Amino acid sequence: MISVTVSLPDETYRRLDEIARLRGTSIDRLFDDMAALMVAESDAEGRFRARARRGYGKAERGLGLVNKAAGQPGED
Repeated sequence: MISVTVSLPDETYRRLDEIARLRGTSIDRLFDDMAALMVAESDAEGRFRARARRGYGKAERGLGLVNKAAGQPGED
């Protein structure tokens, strides 16, 4: 495990301390949860961008598949 020192404005620290207490956890755990969420969001964005690259130039085909799934007439 790695330790990190973070400098925060006093008011920000007080708010985070309050949030942690209300959630029944520590500020360390709060930061760990926030960091894990950011990592998960970044991973999801990476997967989305990779799928978007694979689909680039295929909008018409994709819309046709959506229409077909919705039961609307379209090209097969």
